[in-house]
Formats: sequence, structure tokens, C-alpha cells
Amino acid sequence: MILADGIKASARHGPAGRILQRLHLDGMLLAGILTTLLVGAVVLYSAAGRDQSVMYGQGLRVLVAIGIMVAIAQVNPSVIRRIAPWLFGIGIIMLTMVLIAGEVGKGAQRWLDIGVRFQPSELMKLAVPAALAWLLHERPLPPSLSLVLAMLAIIMAPVAMIGLQPDLGTAILISLSGATVIFLAGINARYILSTLAIVMASMPMLWYSMLDYQKQRVLTLMNPDSDPLGAGYHIIQSKIAIGSGGIFGKGWLNGSQGQLEFLPVRSTDFIFAVAGEEFGLLGAMAILLLYLAVVARGFYIAAAAQDTFSRLLAGSISLTFFFYVFVNSAMVTGLVPVVGIPLPLISAGGTSMVTLLAGFGILMSIQTHRKFLPR
Repeated sequence: MILADGIKASARHGPAGRILQRLHLDGMLLAGILTTLLVGAVVLYSAAGRDQSVMYGQGLRVLVAIGIMVAIAQVNPSVIRRIAPWLFGIGIIMLTMVLIAGEVGKGAQRWLDIGVRFQPSELMKLAVPAALAWLLHERPLPPSLSLVLAMLAIIMAPVAMIGLQPDLGTAILISLSGATVIFLAGINARYILSTLAIVMASMPMLWYSMLDYQKQRVLTLMNPDSDPLGAGYHIIQSKIAIGSGGIFGKGWLNGSQGQLEFLPVRSTDFIFAVAGEEFGLLGAMAILLLYLAVVARGFYIAAAAQDTFSRLLAGSISLTFFFYVFVNSAMVTGLVPVVGIPLPLISAGGTSMVTLLAGFGILMSIQTHRKFLPR
């Protein structure tokens, strides 16, 4: 008797299931993504001050990203595995081009313009874990010390280049995406403890290597009231917005901090504060639970994957998505320094949206291309 996964089972219940099966889309994951995008559109409309041009632009980006997700879902994971090292190499070349001739904006050199303006660093959020999973695919786990050191070198190469742009937020996310692959590979606990000891010992050197504005963000986290109209302004206004929402919120389009433009970058980095003000604690918790459902489905897909590459890559994509949510929500509530990481699937933005949905396309490919064996 043949085991059937969620999509094949749903195929027996009507045309919608058959369409999902034919397009290699996972129904539960797709439902979570589309619901989050719909909630994001509602919040963004308010955060953008009802600006129709922002909504049209975001809608176009979402459609493009969904198209890319569907296209990637058609690709067999074995093909993704074979091209993984090539994607990493292309990403390194593009990061080098950014450092040499990249476009500068807002004090950072992060973009390439080849007819379409984009950030090559976004590609590395998928290329790094894919390259590491490829490296571990046919090797015994847990990895040896020499292999762990090789993987750390693979991670640090793009991280260092992105740090020079500078783009601390993306560098952190890429570090985490690579570290999750090493962790999921079952790394020896001694290596983890040794790494933590090295990181703690290098903190003073890291502090002195940080740029002035990065140091200011850390100091502001400790005491935002030290510069309420300068470095601490973002966090103070964000806390006011979230706190004033109470349990039930002020109502859609009725948030004073957002609608009166006291809250900065409210349609991107601080959009979660808009949701907290207008929909309250219950609304914010509902959004977090929606994210949790998407992450849980990703973990299920990782656990059900049938080869090492797929398990490690799916697990890394799911954990990285979780880190996106955690860092942004912790940032706007003043628990971590401001690092410029958007709220996934809700914040306005193009390249990040494409990267996220491309990752979900990989998850769907892994889930729907599984081979089912007899009981």
C-alpha cells in the first residue's frame, strides 16, 4: 500500500487538491503563506498611510515572488543539490562586484543594477545553507572538526564581504542560516561550547571593530532615553505605539503613532509596531501564531525529507524564517538592537520578499517530490 502525503490525500477531495498536486505545492504551507500575505496587506495599507502606490508596488512584488516560488517548486531537490555550489560561487562573484562597483544608498554599498536593482546578499541567505547541505550530503554525521572548520570558512567568506557594505542585519541572518545547518548536522557539544567561548572572548575585539552607528545602536538598547530625539527615537516611539495599543488595539487605521507619522520607517522595519498599536496584544499574538504555524510546517517537511541534503536545507530555511520573525519583533520591542531586518511577508520590500518565497518554493519541492515507499 502506498503512503500518501498531505497533497496527494487532498487530491482525492476535489479539483483544488489536484491543482496543488500538479503544481507541486504543499497546501498547508501555501495556506499559511497566503494568509500571512493577506494580513500583511491589511497592516501595510495602514502603515503606508493609505498610499495606493505603495500597495500597487507591493502587490506586484508579491506576484513576482509567488511566481518564483511556484517555479522553484517544480524543480526536483536533486537538481537544487547539484547547482548549490554554483549558486554559492555566483553569489560570491556578485558580492565582489558590489564591493567594486555597487550602487551606494543611505550610506551603504549594497546594490547591483543590471537593468534590475537588487541586493546580491539576499541570494546568499539561500546559497550558504544550500552549499553547506550539499557538502554534508554524502558524508557521515555528525561532521568532523576539519569539516566543521571548512563550513565555518564557507559561512564567513560572504559574511565578511557583506559586513564591509556594511549590512549587519543581513550578515547576521546569513551567519544564522549557516550555523543552523551545522547545528542540525548534529555537531558535537564540545564544538558548540568551544565556539561560544571563542565568541565571548572576542567580544571586546568585535566591539572595537564596529562602526560608530553600530555601537550607538547597542548603547541605545541599554538606555534609549539617553538620546530621545536621536538614536533612541525609533525604539521609544515603537514602544509607545505597542504599549498604547493595549489588549484589543485602537482599531485599523486609528493608530496615532503610525497615522500621525511619529513612528519612523513604519512600513518596513517597524511595521510590527503598527500592528501592535492598531490590533493590540491579541492581534500581535495572532500574527506570531500565524508565523509559528508556517515554521511548524517547515519543520514537518524537514523531518519528513528523505535525504540529508533536503533535511538540512529545509530545517535551515525554516529556522532562518523563525529568526527573521524573532529578531524583528524583538527589535521593535526593544529587546535587541535595531539591525534593519524586516518583518517577513508583511514589511514592504522586494528582494527580501523574493528570497523568502524562493525558500518556501524549495520547501514545497522537497515535500512534493518525495518518493513514497510501501508500508
